[in-house]
Amino acid sequence: MTPADTRAESDRESAAPAGADPLALDVDGAAGAGGATVNGRTAAVTAPAPPPASGVPLLRRLPPWTPRRQHLTVVGGFLLAALWVTSRIWADPSGRVAALYSSDPAQVQFFLAHSVRVVLHGEFPFFTEQFNYPDGVNLMANTAILALGIPMVPVTLLFGPAVTFVLLVTLALAGTATAWYVVLSRHVVHSRLAAAVGGWFCGFSPAMLSHANWHPNIISQFLLPFIVWRVLVITRSRRPYRDGALLALLVTVQAFINEEILLFTALACGVFLTAVVAQRPALWSAAWRPLAKALVTCTVVAGSLLAYPLYVQFAGPMAYHGLSDAVRDYGNDIAAFVAPGSPTLGGHQRANVNLAPNYSEENAFFGWSLALIAVGIVLWLRHEVVVRALAVTGVFFAVLSLGERVSWWDREIVVGPWEWLVRLPLLDAVVPTRFGLITSVVVGLLLAFAVERSRTLPVERRTLRTLTAAGLVLALLPIAPMPLQVTSRPAVPDFITADRWRGYVGPNQTLVPIPVPNMGNTHGMRWAASTNLDFKIPGGYFLAPRNGNTGDPGRFGGRPSGIGPLLEEVATTGRTPKLDDRQRRRSLDDLRYWRAAILVLPVDQHHAEPLRQTVEQLVGPGRRELDVWIWDVRALTDPAA
Repeated sequence: MTPADTRAESDRESAAPAGADPLALDVDGAAGAGGATVNGRTAAVTAPAPPPASGVPLLRRLPPWTPRRQHLTVVGGFLLAALWVTSRIWADPSGRVAALYSSDPAQVQFFLAHSVRVVLHGEFPFFTEQFNYPDGVNLMANTAILALGIPMVPVTLLFGPAVTFVLLVTLALAGTATAWYVVLSRHVVHSRLAAAVGGWFCGFSPAMLSHANWHPNIISQFLLPFIVWRVLVITRSRRPYRDGALLALLVTVQAFINEEILLFTALACGVFLTAVVAQRPALWSAAWRPLAKALVTCTVVAGSLLAYPLYVQFAGPMAYHGLSDAVRDYGNDIAAFVAPGSPTLGGHQRANVNLAPNYSEENAFFGWSLALIAVGIVLWLRHEVVVRALAVTGVFFAVLSLGERVSWWDREIVVGPWEWLVRLPLLDAVVPTRFGLITSVVVGLLLAFAVERSRTLPVERRTLRTLTAAGLVLALLPIAPMPLQVTSRPAVPDFITADRWRGYVGPNQTLVPIPVPNMGNTHGMRWAASTNLDFKIPGGYFLAPRNGNTGDPGRFGGRPSGIGPLLEEVATTGRTPKLDDRQRRRSLDDLRYWRAAILVLPVDQHHAEPLRQTVEQLVGPGRRELDVWIWDVRALTDPAA
């Protein structure tokens, strides 16, 4: 039922040397040429060094290339690659942000500041009123990354959420690659080179690089290899209840990182195991009992731990059911599987227009060479049960990732199978293009198996090394990771960082940034995050039910307002409208609903002068304090005034 169960059969089919120890490797990652068998394992035999010539001093030997040094070298390489990818953000974490879309990093930084309040003030972790006041935001339905934010609280307190954000991205890339390397090298393949190649691609695939600039919750996949391995282990477990409980703990932690990725992992394991059983039905008779016991245990334990958070998510305040139609239709173009990703050596943003929903969702983009090599690997190793099952899994989710409309170079061909699945429970909240993340992991595993099996080819060693290196260069060089594209962003105003706002805003009042925070303008969220959410703001970037009614389909942003869209239009066009009494009354109603204390407009805000003139038509003259214009509206909005 597992790669380990079928490895012996695969080795016989590929004529692998019997009794080879996966840890008995030389510098190149190939099996040692000489050795002795001890307790069924191969031990390397080292010939004694010849005595030094007379009068010639002994040369200092290089330190031995031990397994530990090999592991450290691989992990260090992953970390250096992650630092390379994030290097432009590290240059100025507070002043630089992902190019094109700056909203997601601001949202994540807000969630990181929320984790600080959970730890220091004992705030309720699954819901907050610190933005979208007074309706609040259901954080369980918004991926608040509590499992990442809470351990990072010391970093956030010392250096701020912007530094924590880039640190999380760096550790997510390197940690995911390392986790796959550990699982592959210990349980799946003998060759450390094969494990390193598989880990590299799983951690630095074009899909991972695409999300790195925006979604640390999606690229934090370092638990997934262990979850997958535990699922495979329970198919032959002698202690299914213990193994089920261990799996439940992993599942629970992953649920507080990203539930969508956890769902993908469960679906992928199900398809893979089904593909294995379909080829070897006899395996089912031995596997179903421990599998059933472990899964029941996992369900009971994880269900108990997650019962209340899931209740808040699906039935608590500001819960929503399903995503907006625009997101549900996010799918890959077929051509996305053969084009190189934008953040790679061979990729280009303009060439990938319309092949993915946007540049933060390039969930395939293997390039022609790797796509053809992956197909070639499947054809070469088609006699292996695991390879065939991986191929079925990869193709299945690649098809689902095409979305409701299958297209080729942006030309619609046919209706996709997602059309009939999108309304199912749980799947109605999935972004279909992200199924390509599963296909990416499958390709990484196929690369690992190919490097492993190449060691048994009847080719002279030097030639084999050359061919292996050439194949890897051809597959991976065009999609080698490049530093993420960034742009500058406005600094948090001195009025905020100097705590001058504290003289105006009370505990149950809001500071209203101008423009009002929304999906396209999240600077006010960064202001609040820089203070660890010590003040509340209206609006923001989040998922909530339409019109604020719990149970409605989800949408980005809270209930509609009058002043928010009005100021957003002014900020976009730079034109000052002439307001009538009806617009003034509706805007004042919004400010009262939000219990606004002050309105704050940075003097260097784009189109600041038209915005200032518009706000003055609504609430009267403002005054400048430090680097902002402020309007004290407490007399207009406080019921006690």
